[in-house]
Amino acid sequence: MHVMCLCCVDSTEEEAPLPEHEQVHEKPPPVDDDEEPHRETEEPNSQTEHPIDEASKIVTTAEESAPAKKPACDIQGPWASDVCDLAGGSGGVRIHGSAHTVLVPPTIESGGSNPNPQEWRVLPYSRKHMSGIKEITVRELATPADAPRCAVTSQVPALVFAMGGLTGNYWHDFSDVMIPLYLQASRFDGEVQLVVTNYQRWYAGKYRDIIARLSRYDVVDMDKDDQVRCFPSAVVGIRMHKEFSIDPAKEPTGHSMPEFTKFLRNVFALPRAAPMRVTAGPSDGKKKPRMMIISRRHPRKLVNVDEVVALAKRIGFEVVIGDPPFNVDVGDFAREVNAADVLMGVHGAGLTNSLFLPTGAVFIQVNPFGKMEHIGEVDFGTPAVDMGLKYMSYSCGMEESTLVDTLGRDHPAVKDPESIHRSGWNKVAEFYLGKQDVKLDLQRFEPVLLKAMAMLRE
Repeated sequence: MHVMCLCCVDSTEEEAPLPEHEQVHEKPPPVDDDEEPHRETEEPNSQTEHPIDEASKIVTTAEESAPAKKPACDIQGPWASDVCDLAGGSGGVRIHGSAHTVLVPPTIESGGSNPNPQEWRVLPYSRKHMSGIKEITVRELATPADAPRCAVTSQVPALVFAMGGLTGNYWHDFSDVMIPLYLQASRFDGEVQLVVTNYQRWYAGKYRDIIARLSRYDVVDMDKDDQVRCFPSAVVGIRMHKEFSIDPAKEPTGHSMPEFTKFLRNVFALPRAAPMRVTAGPSDGKKKPRMMIISRRHPRKLVNVDEVVALAKRIGFEVVIGDPPFNVDVGDFAREVNAADVLMGVHGAGLTNSLFLPTGAVFIQVNPFGKMEHIGEVDFGTPAVDMGLKYMSYSCGMEESTLVDTLGRDHPAVKDPESIHRSGWNKVAEFYLGKQDVKLDLQRFEPVLLKAMAMLRE
């Protein structure tokens, strides 16, 4: 039996992906809610995704004359991931981990037989066409006699999902896995067992506190589990509502980003639910609002960070630099972020830490040069508003980019960013995410910090 106990996992025992600041091409182009373009990504743990013919994913094994019934698996077109919500039949849902098979006997309500059994092949990850993720076969059985004998019987439901894909990038850790996992698992209030394919020991270690709050039971490493496990019911797959956010109107309905950030505050015992309120008048002797600047080492490094710190202090902020190494305990850094009233930084996965800000705090995203505003808006701008943060964005001009020095003003990446975007995502990532650093124009940026201070007075 291969069962992973999260409380015993040491994230250093397995080699983790590269730290965020060393991942040059952090992520593929963003998507809007319901229309997702073909993605090409250069994440360290991913491969190019390939569309799958929807017709090939469903195999009907029954006679056409059988009565219609609600399908066990929710298939929502070419981009929304598939999710199967499986009611326990006679003796419960059977999961044979190493065979990547979930078997569903007929229910008592159906008379103990299923004249129209169906079969689905489901990718249990939030991005439907992610390479490197093992498919799960969900198969309905015609009769209880077709079900294999249970080797292990659980009293709680199972939730099957994948931990691989684009994890290893801090933003994807939450956008692709943790938020979709929360959406599926929260209804069980801890009374669910996680059955994981593409198990990542470092991920389970780094996020052990969050995962332990979602499930009170040991995690089953599906790929190494050769036993037949029986569960009263099961959910196979997790679904993303939208990038790094939650849509309360989508299934599972009723959840929101403020609910999720409150959940994280409870997990890590973060004390602040609201930022400091700045009062008018002289600030001498008063506690100053704290600004955290997320540091990047390379690329998109803020090269004049000392000058930005001096400017922020002159305006009236206490300033700290946030620079978490990859393997730092998430809770430790979450507490540092929660102590901030303003978070700012250049676009990148480090801004994922906005999750730990108190609701109503100010979040400033610096978009690097190269017409990167749409990407910044989808990745962090819309989610920030969904979280209840006061969001501002700042777009760097040509003179604030080191591309002028390294490539020259006549290079297409400098003089014609639109031509680079027309060349495709790889070129956008190469130049604007991978080859430039940022030197903020303090005269241009000062009004942004003044507005941030004003927002704390509102």
